[in-house]
Amino acid sequence: MATNGKNVFLIGPGYIGLEIIDRLLENGYKVSAMTRRDDAAKELQQSGVKPVMGSLSDSSTVQQNTAANDIVIHSATADDLPSVEAVIAGIDQRANEGKHTIYIHTSGCSFLSDDSNGEYQSDMIYSDKEPRKMDARPDSASHRGIDLAIIKARNRLGTRAKIFLMLPPLIYGATKHNRLSIQMITMARFAIKHKYAGYAGQGKSVWAPIHVADLSRGYLTLLQWLENSPPQTALEHPYFFCENGQELSWSEIAAIIGDELKAKGIISDPTPKQIPESQYEDLFGMYTNVVIAQNSRNRAERLRELGWKPEHFSVRDAFRDEELPIILKDEGEFRGYAKPAASGSG
Repeated sequence: MATNGKNVFLIGPGYIGLEIIDRLLENGYKVSAMTRRDDAAKELQQSGVKPVMGSLSDSSTVQQNTAANDIVIHSATADDLPSVEAVIAGIDQRANEGKHTIYIHTSGCSFLSDDSNGEYQSDMIYSDKEPRKMDARPDSASHRGIDLAIIKARNRLGTRAKIFLMLPPLIYGATKHNRLSIQMITMARFAIKHKYAGYAGQGKSVWAPIHVADLSRGYLTLLQWLENSPPQTALEHPYFFCENGQELSWSEIAAIIGDELKAKGIISDPTPKQIPESQYEDLFGMYTNVVIAQNSRNRAERLRELGWKPEHFSVRDAFRDEELPIILKDEGEFRGYAKPAASGSG
């Protein structure tokens, strides 16, 4: 496919990032992506992507490649400030040269988490057309420190750059690259190890879900809107949600896991149970309650107004048909999610 003349630098060609890359290539973008691994670089090159060798800590590499591209998408993590600061430095460099940049940063809906610990379903629903509710969240909220650094930069840059935040909820579904998400997958791996499907807290709190394929189309919808909008668009509020219109409690998610593992003969009783805190190290450690025990309700009104519509609606079908076959190929003992899954202190 002929390129459309737009160069994209993507940080984090993993679960979300590879799916975004597929959408970008389908639409004629010229893509470079940063990776640490030689084998990943080879795969990127074979798909038509220019690999950039480096890690999130390679600030000069991030800044240089940001400065060389019209569009930057950060999908590696919501919680790495140095790489974000390097992106901002590259955007500043471009702005000083009279060049405009589009930057889409991946945050996350843990930012909205309350302190329910699963005891109830909250009535608080955040809309991405009501930014004041999000701006009122405490600075200590998960991901918020990084988001605030980005918002400070966009306020300073004004119309010289379009900088926006995508906040995904519970992401599910496997990609053609056999990559998996975090929250439900960690709960499933826990269930396989401990022989029961469990939930943290009381299990009553709810999140909205989104299939990774629908999420990647959300990024493309946002990007193309930003490309075709006037400079003043940069002054609009930065938040975009992406959810499929459904919600699940954490005990309902655990029940799906239990049912499907029972059907495979992996556990004998599918009934979900409360997980004791003593076993949280096999989940998300100190961040377990933030990641899988609180309410985080949101509505993606802005994307829908731009014409985006979700196409995938069954978390159960995706778990059974896409994710579980990959999980069952795991080797070695599972010891919880190894990376920080959130940030902040409350």
